[in-house]
Amino acid sequence: MVASSIALFIAGAACLFAPVETLSLLGFTGASEVSGQLLGALYLAIALANWTARESTIGGIYSRPLTMANFVHFVIGATVLVKGIPTDSLNVAYICVTLVYLVFAVVFVFLLFGRLGRMGK
Repeated sequence: MVASSIALFIAGAACLFAPVETLSLLGFTGASEVSGQLLGALYLAIALANWTARESTIGGIYSRPLTMANFVHFVIGATVLVKGIPTDSLNVAYICVTLVYLVFAVVFVFLLFGRLGRMGK
């Protein structure tokens, strides 16, 4: 939870304070400042929720709603990012963000459905 909180905080702060620059770095050239800042607000909200639950048992019945929210965010995000990988040019920032999403997607799949998810039941 701490790692996802830190990653989402960094992404949220970047989108909030430099929305156009952050999104254009990833290849989203038509994004507006407002849409980038709204994305930053969403990232910061999830980061805060993860940070406040950092010492809770994750995966079992206690933090299941938070685990499910992270699972949905990272799995859908990873799917969309993998589908949108640019084929005409290599964007290193885009590939790095995609890899981060894939790692967190695997972690939250494991937490929700794997062995750790059954702890405490």
